[in-house]
Amino acid sequence: MTKKIIVEKSDNVGHIRLNQPEKHNAISFEMWQGMAEALDDFESDDAIRVIVLSGEGGRAFSAGADISQFEEKRGSTAAVETYNATMAQASQKLTQIAKPTIAKITGYCIGGALATALSCDLRIASDDSQFGIPAAKLGLGYGYGALKPLVGLVGPANAREILFTARRFTASEAYDMGLVNRVLSRDDLDTFINDYTETISGNGPLTIKACKQIIAEITKDPDQRDLDLCKRLNDACFDSDDYKEGRAAFMEKRKPNFQGR
Repeated sequence: MTKKIIVEKSDNVGHIRLNQPEKHNAISFEMWQGMAEALDDFESDDAIRVIVLSGEGGRAFSAGADISQFEEKRGSTAAVETYNATMAQASQKLTQIAKPTIAKITGYCIGGALATALSCDLRIASDDSQFGIPAAKLGLGYGYGALKPLVGLVGPANAREILFTARRFTASEAYDMGLVNRVLSRDDLDTFINDYTETISGNGPLTIKACKQIIAEITKDPDQRDLDLCKRLNDACFDSDDYKEGRAAFMEKRKPNFQGR
């Protein structure tokens, strides 16, 4: 795995940190690959209950795709298809992984980085963060797969403003649009994320998995929804040892010890 991705496990939390601070953590082709590999590892590790994606250096979550690679990696139609498939795979894994994902955003969150953050379940930002999609300034296309999550989150009108103006939006503007879940000061961000991940990792993993997948089904077109899957996921919660443990812990007035089974 590239050194431009830092992967760590701490208690029940898996961390992926974009590590190219000299380029505002611009995401290279190899970093997209590394992100996908790390997510596969976290998926298979039962000890990991929640995943946090962030950027090193404090100045940026990420300024987007590494444009210095565009001539080599996106200089032809075939190269663009390969590059986009690799980027899409990482974003798809973020979206589809059964465990909750959080984008911890400080500084710039631009272009492909914003698309990556939108693939996470939650986005927690510092109050000095900036957001934007400068595709119109570069003449880049933005396809259906990239636009659907944006439109679903902020609505068509806000999506048009983001894309047509290609300008940068403040953290406050991003919050008002629904682009981020929370905005905190730099001083409070780390403590909040630590408390948040501790809370999530202490909750029932089967419940969280079911809710994440059922919400994903709800967002699909009605004829594409797998209602049988939703029922199976819900039934699995009620049939689990975790449900027994949750009931026992409630009656005994103690913290439950969920095992994910």
